[in-house]
Parts: sequence; C-alpha cells; structure tokens
Amino acid sequence: MVERQLYYTHNINPRVAVAVARHLKSPVELIRYEPMGKDRDAFLSLNPNSLAPLLVEDGKPLWEADAIALRLARLAGGEFWPDDHAVDIMQWVSWSAHHFTVAGAGLVWHNHTAVAWMGPPDPAVVEGIEADFHRFATILDAALADRQWLVGDRLTYADFRVASALPYAQRAKIPVGGYRYILAWHDRLNAIDAWRDPFAGLA
Repeated sequence: MVERQLYYTHNINPRVAVAVARHLKSPVELIRYEPMGKDRDAFLSLNPNSLAPLLVEDGKPLWEADAIALRLARLAGGEFWPDDHAVDIMQWVSWSAHHFTVAGAGLVWHNHTAVAWMGPPDPAVVEGIEADFHRFATILDAALADRQWLVGDRLTYADFRVASALPYAQRAKIPVGGYRYILAWHDRLNAIDAWRDPFAGLA
C-alpha cells in the first residue's frame, strides 16, 4: 500500500490543498507542518522551498498546491479536474495565480498576517492592491453572472483555486461586498463542508 502524507499550514495555498483532499476523500495522512519546528530540516530535504503544502508518496515529494490538487484529482478518478475541461480549468488556475488571488493574498498579508509584528499597513499600498482586486473581481463577477460554477456547469478545482483567498475576506478586509455573483458563488462553495472548514478536527 502506498503511504501518502499531506503536510499543511493554515495559509492560503495549504488550505486549498487540504480542502481538495478532504472533498475528494483522498487517501492521505494530514500532517500539520511548523516552519520553525524541530522537523524543519527533514522537511527541507523534501521541499527546498520550505513551504507547505507538500504531498509525499512513498517518500517521493510533490510540492505546489495546484500540482497536488491535480494528483489528488487523478487518484480520485479525475472528475474534479476532468480531461474534457482541462484547458478551461487551467485558464482559471493561471488567472487566479497571476491576478485575482495575488490581489486577495496581498490584502491578507497587509491587513491581517503582517499586522501583528509590522503594525498597521501603509494605506497607499493597500489602496493599490484594492484597485487590482476590484479590476479582477469585476471580471470574475461578470463570468459568474450566468453560471453556477466556473467550468462546465459543475464544481471543479477551478472554483476552489479562484476562491482561495475569499475565506479570509472578513479578517483581511477584502472588498468583495459589492460583487453579488461572487458572493452567491462563494455561498455555494461554503455549503461544501471540506471548503467551509477544511481543518475541522485536525490538530
């Protein structure tokens, strides 16, 4: 039997990977990774980036959330990342990685994560990131105006990936309130246990 461990933290990308694993009921052991913990050196030998998520299958590492999601989807039979919509899904995954989630993650960092040791963020920096967010949120909201899900009228990894910063919207002051189709879409995602609380029951 293949041994699989998925190492995670509570940050944006690991959250997505854990949500995928739990949604697909993937055969993985979920392990909390502490970047400054005693196992850091062993982790570095598997992932030189020193970042989670990390999937290890019989000692072979696979890093980066999107690659891990694709691997878990293939293990589950591929319906979450179906071949007939692979290009469309990849378009949204790439758009998220380079545009929408970059802006969302920037607000998570400046308005939430870094505040504890850096203090309040620079308003000019936040304003610039918010402008980027509004630019891309407008595109996403329009795309969702006539569909329930982003690709193929069914839930796919595209939805998890593009929404990856939205669970942090309140604490990070992500200005998503004016985008009714995005909000309705994320309500649909929040009806899925694995998305709403992927860390439920974990250490």
